[in-house]
Amino acid sequence: MQFGKLVNHCGTEISYSIFEGKEINEFNLTITSTPGKKLTNQVIEIKNAFAGFLEDHILLQKNILFQRIFATDISNQAEDLKEISFCPAVSFVQQPPLNGAKISTWIVLFQEVNENTFDVKTGEKEVVITHNGYSHGFLSHMHVANNEGSFSQTNAIFCNYIAWLKKEKQTLAENCLRTWIFVRDIDNNYDGMVKARNEVFAAEGLTPATHFIASTGIEGQTQFVSTLVMMDAYSIGGLEPGQISYLEALENLSPTHKYGVAFERGTAIDYGDRRQIFISGTASIDLHGEILYPNEVEKQTERVFVNIKALLHCAESDMDDVNSMIVYLRDRADTIFVEEYLATNYPQIPTLLVLAPVCRSGWLIEIECTAIKAMNNPLFRNY
Repeated sequence: MQFGKLVNHCGTEISYSIFEGKEINEFNLTITSTPGKKLTNQVIEIKNAFAGFLEDHILLQKNILFQRIFATDISNQAEDLKEISFCPAVSFVQQPPLNGAKISTWIVLFQEVNENTFDVKTGEKEVVITHNGYSHGFLSHMHVANNEGSFSQTNAIFCNYIAWLKKEKQTLAENCLRTWIFVRDIDNNYDGMVKARNEVFAAEGLTPATHFIASTGIEGQTQFVSTLVMMDAYSIGGLEPGQISYLEALENLSPTHKYGVAFERGTAIDYGDRRQIFISGTASIDLHGEILYPNEVEKQTERVFVNIKALLHCAESDMDDVNSMIVYLRDRADTIFVEEYLATNYPQIPTLLVLAPVCRSGWLIEIECTAIKAMNNPLFRNY
């Protein structure tokens, strides 16, 4: 894994990781604009910084798998953010960046090695990249604003997504590897989302006896006031039996169904040249499902990383393989400590720190990450 950080003359920062595969390289970028400037200037600076990065690394914008834009006031900023929407599978979410800027973004982009070709199909809110028999599909910003209540909206979102998967000749149980679910006013609307998701999963054969899906369920708003729930999702078609494994770390964390929710702590997918790992939103929790260290963000942060490392260990991986992180805080007053902790311990990893209350009020911090471990596995095709 290669890591780098660039700060241009305007102060806009690009932090990036590059995994070099045998046929496909993967880039993860986080771009943060400069605090203290008006929105239009920050938009221009991010746009220019990204264009410069593409040029310097000989990358094509059309090969972006997905993008998420984090904003401080999505109702007023959404129209301007279209200027930095670099691919169709982009989602806007109100999760204020905690560096003081108005906007930041996370981008995942593929690069061909030795002019190996892959096919890119785009549509409204979707990107599907097909290579070597695999179909990487990202569907973003799914919401159904007209339905009343978070239960009804979540149910409709999953029904629409299942229909999209069917069109791609896929299913929720076999092909969806990762979801991100954003809930407006999470303290009041989370339970409805969970109930609907549990019912959909049960109907689709996703149970404690089979498996669930890696996920983050977190506070987040869209530009539409009536939207209580929004979802992004990543699926992979063309996988063979044995390529997917689910990460538990039961000595550290309880199964999620113990406290009434349905998601996997982590998921790993094996290819010929790599193991791709998704760690779900992870908090300061113990093996009984209890919150550890109430009101102590320092100890909660340390425990989160103990849990993440335990999940990575299940995939024969460690923090050196992590190529992106999103850190969610309930209280912006905790920002300075967490920034200093990350700068001391994981300065190289592309990371965004945003304001977003976690689903249980006692959790002050939640962290999700992705990782890639180099492999030489003759059982499966390369990525």
